[in-house]
Amino acid sequence: MSFFAVDDCTMQFGGLTAVSRLSFVLGPNDLVGLIGPNGAGKTTVFNMITGFYPPTAGDVRLEGRSLLGIKPHRIAALGVARTFQNIRLCPSLNVFESAQVARAKSVAYGFVHAVLGLNRCRREEQKVHGAVRDILKFLDLDAAGAEPSTSLPYGLQRRLEIARALATDPRLLLLDEPAAGLNPAEKLELMQLIKTIRERFQIAILMIEHDMKVVMGICKRVLVLDYGVLIAEGTPEEIQRHPKVIEAYLGEQV
Repeated sequence: MSFFAVDDCTMQFGGLTAVSRLSFVLGPNDLVGLIGPNGAGKTTVFNMITGFYPPTAGDVRLEGRSLLGIKPHRIAALGVARTFQNIRLCPSLNVFESAQVARAKSVAYGFVHAVLGLNRCRREEQKVHGAVRDILKFLDLDAAGAEPSTSLPYGLQRRLEIARALATDPRLLLLDEPAAGLNPAEKLELMQLIKTIRERFQIAILMIEHDMKVVMGICKRVLVLDYGVLIAEGTPEEIQRHPKVIEAYLGEQV
């Protein structure tokens, strides 16, 4: 049994087939890139995995359990977290609160405990606060904890999105174009950060990214979509030499 599997999935919107019979598997500590030209269906794949779009056909499984028919928040609770191509931060929350809200799924007390202020409630809140502080410190965001989330520089907002995803305690992390809008120095920092996240948290990472230097520099395996079809899968070296990939996306070897 594979840790995670997309099995023969198709996603149709009316007469448009966005993803066609897609299959791949991930191991529990994989770092895999998902690339392809604009409109290839990459974000649709993420939306299928996380329950936003139920696939027209096929199955998505985490440790043998089908995720079909499960609401997105329940899929997140099962250990699948994601970031978004367009940053989605709540302007009314500060940095600490943004990550704290994501951690709420791990709280083991109910409404009555919270109203009565029981010791169990206080202990759980202390655990949540400690976990959030550790994540923010790991991502060099601890000094900005009281700052409004949307007031951060763009690169730090990207980090906060990752912090929020990590706060859900995932086993599979989906990163949707994490290097978008970053300058070259920030991209180098991001590459090291992603590798460190995988090692520290012992999780699998599937990453959509257009910057080929980022993808080829850190991913162990790369999947290539073109018009919703998986046209190649292999190591970065194999992908760079693959004729279909060069024709469909890369244009030249990188």
